[in-house]
Amino acid sequence: MQNEITIKQATAADSDAIIRLVIALAEFEQLPPPDEVARARLLADAFAPRPRFDIFLAEIDVQVVGYAFVFETYSTFLALPSLYLEDLFVLPEFRKAGVGYALFMRCVAEARGRNCGRLEWVVLDWNQNAINFYQRLGGQQLIEWLPYRLDRAALDRLADGK
Repeated sequence: MQNEITIKQATAADSDAIIRLVIALAEFEQLPPPDEVARARLLADAFAPRPRFDIFLAEIDVQVVGYAFVFETYSTFLALPSLYLEDLFVLPEFRKAGVGYALFMRCVAEARGRNCGRLEWVVLDWNQNAINFYQRLGGQQLIEWLPYRLDRAALDRLADGK
């Protein structure tokens, strides 16, 4: 018998589990995890009176095994909000058990509930499992849009006129 997957909105009481999963995602992506200051800032932003983003947690037998971080952006052409999926992560030992699907479908429901015109996300080009997963669900790769970024150092340089 397969264990039941429960998806819930995270609360401050879930902070330790959230940080453990964020660290596990960093390991999976072979990136340095957030330091203590960044961890504190992440949790403060998540559970502030006006949270900057929402977190959905996947549980199996009360063990937190995955998460999705989402926030709204806005489409001027649609004149509707878009829900942006920043991260969807499932612990490796719980993949292929429907956890990612359950989290993604919770994001779909959230986008519909907020009357969003779309749900958007990015996928690392080497993560073929994620690419296949999203394509099976009808996700479309946007080839005409190129992602750009200014990191904090570039923002500072630009603002300082350098």
